[in-house]
Amino acid sequence: MPWLCAIIETTEESVEILSDALMEVGALAVDVQDAAAGTADERPIFAEPGEAPATGWRSNRVGALFAIDADLYELVPEALAAAGLAATEAFRIERVEDADWVRLTQSQFNPIPITPRLWIVPSWHNPPDPEAINIALDPGVAFGTGAHPTTRLCLRWLTETVTPDADVLDYGCGSGILAIAAMKLGAARACGIDIDPQAVQAAQQNAQQNSVEITWATAEQDVAGPAQIVVANILANPLTVLAPLLARLTLSGGQIALSGILVEQADAVLEAYAADFTMKRAATDEGWVLLTGRRR
Repeated sequence: MPWLCAIIETTEESVEILSDALMEVGALAVDVQDAAAGTADERPIFAEPGEAPATGWRSNRVGALFAIDADLYELVPEALAAAGLAATEAFRIERVEDADWVRLTQSQFNPIPITPRLWIVPSWHNPPDPEAINIALDPGVAFGTGAHPTTRLCLRWLTETVTPDADVLDYGCGSGILAIAAMKLGAARACGIDIDPQAVQAAQQNAQQNSVEITWATAEQDVAGPAQIVVANILANPLTVLAPLLARLTLSGGQIALSGILVEQADAVLEAYAADFTMKRAATDEGWVLLTGRRR
């Protein structure tokens, strides 16, 4: 069954109240995009921790999805008026054809070769190489599907670093992909920590799907002792702040890998870890860098 989508451009100040008003008059879903997307006026609203992001877009494109038989020439002006906007404000209507959205979403995620030895395979695919180490992982609420360059950098490093007696700590574990990979690569033990309880829950589920035993915890829980191998794929600013903590969580002589760092941010992160580690730039991928070091 097709749908109707009402599209309205409005200001940053009005977008929230208009979205609520559209839901009140029967919209099935509402999304908001930057009306200037793809132009020189496009405005990012995200930032790294410690930086102040923009709070919203100056001009917003609000799209409201309605049933095909909805009278949008009555409902949209009603929502506009309820939001304190002119009921005659311009809007347009588009027809949205029905689709198998699950199938379309799945088609965007294919098996990812990390190395000839290691693959990330969504659950709806058969492993391209059954003899390889295959991590079963589906896109979800937590970062880390293997598609992002920073995740690939860390995974490649783990394939070269993990030994059968290794004790691995994945700090900022997200989906748990790095800790899971460490165990499937032969580590003796692994622990994953994240500030987001939802990420920890997703990581637990992903570990179960891969039949590996891993200790998971939120950042405020004191469950991780110093590890031989520490990996943290976060962002440059929090990695800089976390340097003393990650040093304490790395055994003397142990190794650390840091990613989520743009090439131009590498020097600042290297400086933050220089007191406790012998650090180096180990690899780059699409403008992102992997820093590695050994604990003094």
